[in-house]
Amino acid sequence: MKTKVKSENVTSEDSDVKVSEKSDKKHKHRQLAWLIGSTVFFVLLNALAWVSTPFCDFYQQNIFPLWGQTYGRLTSLLPFSFGELLIAVAVFGIPLSLLVMIVLLIIKKGRRGKVARVFGFIYGWIFVFILGTETLNCFILYHTSTFEEMNGIVSEEHTTEDLTVLAFRITAQINELSTQVTRDENGCFILTADTDETPRKAIDAMSEEFVGFEGYEVRPKPVYCSFFMSQMDLMGLYLPFSMEATYNNDMYKAKLPCTTCHELAHTKGFIREEEANFIAFVACDRSDNVDYRYSGYLSALTYVRNQLYDYCDEDTKFLLDYAISDQVWTDIDANREYWVSVQEAEDTVFDSETVSEVSDKAMETSLQANGVSDGKRSYGRMVDLMLNYYGTHSFVGEKS
Repeated sequence: MKTKVKSENVTSEDSDVKVSEKSDKKHKHRQLAWLIGSTVFFVLLNALAWVSTPFCDFYQQNIFPLWGQTYGRLTSLLPFSFGELLIAVAVFGIPLSLLVMIVLLIIKKGRRGKVARVFGFIYGWIFVFILGTETLNCFILYHTSTFEEMNGIVSEEHTTEDLTVLAFRITAQINELSTQVTRDENGCFILTADTDETPRKAIDAMSEEFVGFEGYEVRPKPVYCSFFMSQMDLMGLYLPFSMEATYNNDMYKAKLPCTTCHELAHTKGFIREEEANFIAFVACDRSDNVDYRYSGYLSALTYVRNQLYDYCDEDTKFLLDYAISDQVWTDIDANREYWVSVQEAEDTVFDSETVSEVSDKAMETSLQANGVSDGKRSYGRMVDLMLNYYGTHSFVGEKS
């Protein structure tokens, strides 16, 4: 009898083990199916985005805002950048996890297959999360109709005379505003406005004329590792995987207000850089805060002046630079000196020149991979938008 009972107990245990193994195998297959299915789904969405502008427009106007209303609203509650935290975890956590995996593969001789599967699924879900958030919050948006097409702004060919007129109009406005902002003993700009509510209010006000600006505005956040951001030549960064608009808190402050508006424009689904630049300028120009208005014009002047230097004669270049006030030149020079100081900084964790080169190549690759053939030069196409729009519209402070 004892032998029989023992035999029954063994059979029961074996049965439990088989059920457990069967359940575990089923769970692995189901998880693998979800991983493969999710990857295929996001790849197909990207493929569809490349061939169907109407699909991308529908997505931007009806689906994308949901992420800002939900996920963006949730991450906005945090006093720090959740996206920056995720990047830090990835940078330090992934190499450490690889080391742990190697150690476990060595010491767990009889369970190496299970160890490999567990870590494989972890890395697989990380990949799917990145692919999914980049697709839904970034990649699709590169293939929408242009800002001009959405808002009925007529695109035209412009002459160097048109460019010159625009440059002097901007100069007249910024010269006047330069006397209204607060300055230190060296004549440099001092930021007195907030970088939270004011830019959100400015972007929200864009809905009075333009489409796509309704709904919740996420909160702009400073990046803790702002100096590293400076080494990458970045003033701001939109983080698709956390739906956050972040900014470099170390940069010259006259550029900061316009930067926050630029990154907020991305969170509204306007992912092209020239469009975000244009939106940031219009939002700043229409703001009731003088710091924001001045910052918007300082950014616009940079792009317009660069274009003028590419296309206009020497006399025009001289006349424009002569027309820019000393106070504006003080801020232009102070901004330039800041970026030079970053490149020349010593005793840094990473070499600034190397970081800048890697960042520049990564940005170029990302833009071109998403159909922006001219890469970072696309930022300057903001001038075309300004010429198209302000050929028939006045600046807020401009006398009609």
